[in-house]
Amino acid sequence: MTKQHPSSSPSSAHLDRFTWGGVLIALGIVFGDLGTSPLYTFKAIIGERIIDDVIVLGGVSAIFWTLLLQTTLKYVLLTMRADNQGEGGIFSLYTLIRRYAKWTLWPAIVGGSFMIADSLITPPISVMSAVEGLQVLYPDLPTVGITIAIIVFLFLFQQTGTQLIGRFFGPAMVLWFGMIAVLGAVNLGHDPSVLRAIHPGYAYELLTRYPGGFWVLGGVFLCTTGAEALYADMGHVGRHNIRIAWIFIKISLLLCYFGEAALLLQHRGGTLADVNAFFAMSPRWFLLPCIGIATAATVIASQALITGTYTLFNEAMRLGLWPKLRVEFPSETRGQIYVPVINWLMMAGCIGMVLYFRESANMEAAFGLSVTLTMLTTTVLLGVYLYTRKTNLWTVLLLVAFYLLVEGTFLVANLAKFTHGGWITLLIGLLLISIIYIWYAGKRLKNRYKTFVPLKKHLLLLKKLSEDTTIPKHSTHLVYFTLSPTAAKIEERSLKSIFLHQPKRAETYWFVHVEVDDEPYTLRYHVDVIVPNDVIYVRFRLGFRVVPRINLMFKQIVEKLVAAGEVKLEKGYRLNKETEASFTGDFRFVLIKSILSVENNLSFRDNFIMRAFFILDYLSQSEESTFGLDDSSVLVEKHPLLLGPVMQYELEEENN
Repeated sequence: MTKQHPSSSPSSAHLDRFTWGGVLIALGIVFGDLGTSPLYTFKAIIGERIIDDVIVLGGVSAIFWTLLLQTTLKYVLLTMRADNQGEGGIFSLYTLIRRYAKWTLWPAIVGGSFMIADSLITPPISVMSAVEGLQVLYPDLPTVGITIAIIVFLFLFQQTGTQLIGRFFGPAMVLWFGMIAVLGAVNLGHDPSVLRAIHPGYAYELLTRYPGGFWVLGGVFLCTTGAEALYADMGHVGRHNIRIAWIFIKISLLLCYFGEAALLLQHRGGTLADVNAFFAMSPRWFLLPCIGIATAATVIASQALITGTYTLFNEAMRLGLWPKLRVEFPSETRGQIYVPVINWLMMAGCIGMVLYFRESANMEAAFGLSVTLTMLTTTVLLGVYLYTRKTNLWTVLLLVAFYLLVEGTFLVANLAKFTHGGWITLLIGLLLISIIYIWYAGKRLKNRYKTFVPLKKHLLLLKKLSEDTTIPKHSTHLVYFTLSPTAAKIEERSLKSIFLHQPKRAETYWFVHVEVDDEPYTLRYHVDVIVPNDVIYVRFRLGFRVVPRINLMFKQIVEKLVAAGEVKLEKGYRLNKETEASFTGDFRFVLIKSILSVENNLSFRDNFIMRAFFILDYLSQSEESTFGLDDSSVLVEKHPLLLGPVMQYELEEENN
């Protein structure tokens, strides 16, 4: 018997449906990182250099072509075609292609890890860049303290959800983009000649003739760092709405960047110590409102990035790439989750970044290096995706080669940031990769030594035990979780748990398998009634973005089976109609937890991996909490795990 819940994932038609409300939402939650980049991009390009025509015009020319080739062409037009039932992001892209090429797991791990690492620097640099605008009026303002206060408030707010203020994100960002467009246009009107920098020759001159011009690309890259987040947030608002919104946003960004260029050319021979590339565009009477709007925009940008990071961790957990953590749902907004441990670790990391760098100018050295690696891995995965979709091989190779060259160039230019703070985000990324590798390799090594036996051979024994009234009943229903994707086989240790030592008699034995589907929001199940009222197998197929609440899902299935007459439940003592109606029987979930046996004789590598794996397993969330089970109905058994050959001792018997 098969029962299925329809998947609740968005369709492609939904992705391409255009609504003004969708565009407004896209403005609020998708483009924050890209939209606030004018606050610090020119600062990173010029740095301590003298302001002149080559650096200003070459910089704005490089920005123009980067936004065109990297953001518009690669992400908005090309990568967003690779949607997984409406969802985007590097892990969604990986699930689309993993059945064609298993090696794509590692680019996905690297890209996801470095994207998370870079998220620790984005909120601090964005917020501090906005707050530092106040130093134009108040030079001695403690920007570090104000930035930390805003960051702490932002992370404390996460546990309440964003449903209440989320509706204001769109209008606030419309105000931000409208403001930077107007400020840019006004300053551009003072010197329209800067528009000649659209010609790529100015960028070429900067890179080839200006002393150290190649390394300027590290600063130019900051204008596109939010492109990867744009792809990851596609499922929230729809592909077509993002593309329509991008027209307005790109025009606003270009007006702002060219306006900054026009302003900077008025200060030839000076340095950025004399002028703030962004806030100097504002009239003095409008400076405080400008700073307020900029601060609100950076908080919104940080909020979108934080929720995106929660999603990345949730996907990694569901794909078996990260230790289990508690996930909460702070609001009724679909897809919005909250991971407490990650929230507090991110808050500590962001505060640490502020205290270490002290100024946004110093953070620019660490910003962008990690995300170039994410973009490179996305290019590789995108190439595989296009090839699996029957795109011409030569077209795929040329496209991948072109973007590997572009992003590889950005990576080399960003390597100059390594000793100036870039090592921090790279170190965090490598730490995340190490944890993922240990968890993934440890699970594979552990599962390799699990023994499966045919369930059919033990059905008669299970039925006999169920009917043996001389043995005390352990529970009316016993539920075992299994890794077996079919009812044909079951773990040997589950049968040992039932039969050995003190046999566990029950009226019905259930075996439940939870499978992660490649689609994001799949909610399906399959039931095999192997022996009516005695042995039943249930397989859940849940999307990689669905948090498994097995306790609730399992009860729904049981109620349907009872209604169909395929399962009988004992009635409890009737207190009132409500308790009678909600009573679903005496169920006991049995979780068999592996522990590392002292009898193992492993190689140094395997021993290190398994010991580290079990440390992570100890620190992670319990399986009963992961599956949403009620502690009062769960029995946890510890089972020694024997890996590899056990050492045999040559013992000699002594004669008395």
